[in-house]
Amino acid sequence: MKERFEVVFLEEVIEFIENLDSKTRSKILYTIDKARFLNDPKLFKKLTNEIWEFRTKYNGNQYRIFAFWDKIGDKETLVVSTHAIIKKTSKVPVNEINKAEKNKTSLF
Repeated sequence: MKERFEVVFLEEVIEFIENLDSKTRSKILYTIDKARFLNDPKLFKKLTNEIWEFRTKYNGNQYRIFAFWDKIGDKETLVVSTHAIIKKTSKVPVNEINKAEKNKTSLF
């Protein structure tokens, strides 16, 4: 299988993942790695025109890592992950989408 994109984590995502227990961390990283090769909305889903989320359900919790597409240098596609949450409701909080959009704007 061919890798569809590369993933870059901003500092907030790195800290979020590092603060999880090792099994949860492994599951999230596995999901992200799998999403790089498969087109599966259960793993990586579009929320708005510009914001996407990596989706991991593990141990009764729903982990979401927000991201957007970008192109840097010779890379065809690059996904920059802005921040992460443990989701407790069925809908993605609008303020989290807004935060991802703001992070995207501040980077470029």
